[in-house]
Amino acid sequence: MKESKENHKNKWMQLPRNVVVGHGVISDTGKVCKDLKLNGSALIVAGGSTLKAAGKTAAVSLEESGFEVSVATVEKPTLDDIRKVEKLAGEVKASFLLGVGGGKSIDIAKLASVHLDMPFISVPTAASHDGIVSSRASIIRNNKTVSEAAQTPLAVVADTAIIAAAPYRLLAAGCGDIISNYTAVRDWELARRLRGEPFSEYASIISNMTAKILIESAEAIKPGLEESAWTVVKALVASGVAMSIAGSSRPASGSEHKFSHALDEIAPNPALHGEQCGVGAIMMMYLHGGNWQEIRTALKTIRAPTNASELGIEEEYIIKALLHAHEIRPERYTILGTGLTREAAENVAKITKVI
Repeated sequence: MKESKENHKNKWMQLPRNVVVGHGVISDTGKVCKDLKLNGSALIVAGGSTLKAAGKTAAVSLEESGFEVSVATVEKPTLDDIRKVEKLAGEVKASFLLGVGGGKSIDIAKLASVHLDMPFISVPTAASHDGIVSSRASIIRNNKTVSEAAQTPLAVVADTAIIAAAPYRLLAAGCGDIISNYTAVRDWELARRLRGEPFSEYASIISNMTAKILIESAEAIKPGLEESAWTVVKALVASGVAMSIAGSSRPASGSEHKFSHALDEIAPNPALHGEQCGVGAIMMMYLHGGNWQEIRTALKTIRAPTNASELGIEEEYIIKALLHAHEIRPERYTILGTGLTREAAENVAKITKVI
């Protein structure tokens, strides 16, 4: 009798235990933490403006639930600010952290919590990118923004009233980040075919689905509309889940993200991450031979940038970023391969009306 082959596969997935989305849920922060069986002292990590917008309400909710609360005000996602949070966490004997704000506060709390080996809760005040749920953090090292492995939040508390009241540009940028999943998944599939890279059908389906839902909902995404905030937050959460299943950012980060990171390095005044990813997705979908016009139309409908002028970036920097993009995370294979020629870069930017 032939011996059966044993399956020795094993995989760890980090997923948020609780995701609370809705009107006024910031006031349930303490209840959420109690439900997670957290105890002791909480340290809120927030920027100056987000502390006023949401941090103080979260603090009151935590105190009413019996937690001691301290606050660390941060400015930029630098190693200095991360160390400052870690030092304060030690002084106040914090047992968990809460990142309250946009990407900056959440990324700082995320990395500090990993270094301190404690849980963190994500409390976004804007839906500008999928970092509110993902296990990666963007920080500034040597004056460059880099993406580092961190941990998934134990819970997400997303108050749609607060998110809808944030500048609409942030929500539109979040849409750009999600819609760019379309090209990220195509790059991942390409890497599987050409490089034998591990691939997750489940993660790719979830990632594609979130992009599809946002493209189909484009006309319903409007400024000041809480239903729009609800739609985008749910998509960002789903995108974060796809990354957790994959065990990497592959389902949501491909050639379009390389283009965005290249712009961050090259352009004197880069636009928002999600805005750049959206524009990058238009061009990368053209290179993939896909329906780039659909992406462009959806972004236009949402009122997200679709070209250099709307990004506020000179056309020459777009070309330079296209030429440099393949050098960002070179181990991550994408449609850019070993790089574009200048003629090819100019062609893709002109054909897709980015320049």
